Amino acid sequence: MPFMTAESPRPTHLARIRQDVQGMHAYAVQESAGLLKLDAMENPHRLSPALQVELGRRLGQVAINRYPGARVDALRAALHAHARPPAGWSLMLGNGSDELISLLAMACDVPGASVLAPVPGFVMYAMGAQLQGLAFHGVPLADGFALDEAAMLTAIARHRPAIVYLAYPNNPTGTLWDAGAIARVVAAQGAQGGLVVIDEAYQPFAAHSWIEPVRAAPARHAHVLVMRTLSKFGLAGVRIGYMLGDKALIREIDKVRPPYNVSVLNAECALFALEHADVFAAQAEDIRAQRALLLDALARLPGVHPFPSQANMILARVPDAARAFEGMKARGVLVKNVSKMHPSLADCLRLTVGTAEENAQMLAALQAAL
Repeated sequence: MPFMTAESPRPTHLARIRQDVQGMHAYAVQESAGLLKLDAMENPHRLSPALQVELGRRLGQVAINRYPGARVDALRAALHAHARPPAGWSLMLGNGSDELISLLAMACDVPGASVLAPVPGFVMYAMGAQLQGLAFHGVPLADGFALDEAAMLTAIARHRPAIVYLAYPNNPTGTLWDAGAIARVVAAQGAQGGLVVIDEAYQPFAAHSWIEPVRAAPARHAHVLVMRTLSKFGLAGVRIGYMLGDKALIREIDKVRPPYNVSVLNAECALFALEHADVFAAQAEDIRAQRALLLDALARLPGVHPFPSQANMILARVPDAARAFEGMKARGVLVKNVSKMHPSLADCLRLTVGTAEENAQMLAALQAAL
């Protein structure tokens, strides 16, 4: 045992926490009390009073004294029917997409394994890898936030990653990348024996879904997982994510999932939402219409450059992101300042698409803050 002098630091309980964890930054959630919250890509629409009453009645009948069982199985079946994957594919549930990302890193944690994704992208890809001790390789996007196909293919050949993440559309850029480029990246990753995760968190607002190429050629997608969430569907507070893939692949990954990871109350909320899918589809249609109006209005503001989006957010470059962010916040509107996330995002704000009234308030705040 080493000799400790009076000057030696005393051991503390924090010494048991991994040094890399102590050096990390926690996922930041902005304080939003009293502000118009347009920073987290949430669906701005609430249920009608009649549906609120109906949902409350349903939840009151749930057997919360029992562990989740049959109703979670029913949700799995309902989501499978909703997504309509090809024959031979099955579905795995997660406590939001974040848990699925963590479980994938755990399942693929073999010596030398790594994760690869375009950057800037969803921060949880890198965080999930780091927490599991996997290397993360970020491949910068090309001009206009397009997928750099050549760089992706080179990185796959060099690093031979266990997992390649492709967000479709991407966060925070809202970009729906070229389908041909994605197909070639998918093929290259499959050829070297790795997995591809197509993250469709923003699928309700996009013109295309990768499930269509999967249905057309399931044999070419045996190494592909399609990940979705009900957060952008309209249930951000419910925390339901799901992942579709070849039955044999899902069966292996599902072994690392904690038992009862989805609450029976959350499952009942999700079943209720799927039974009223037409209501949420109408909300998504309104958000897409508002997105088009917002893109046009932003383009008319002096010094503001909005980027095309297929999600429920818009990335906009402004003359001074820090000043605009603080100015909007002072006027009661909270957005996301992403300008420090990656060099290509310099002076960029990410704006969630809200209702017509919320968007008008956001535009007024931005114009005054410029």
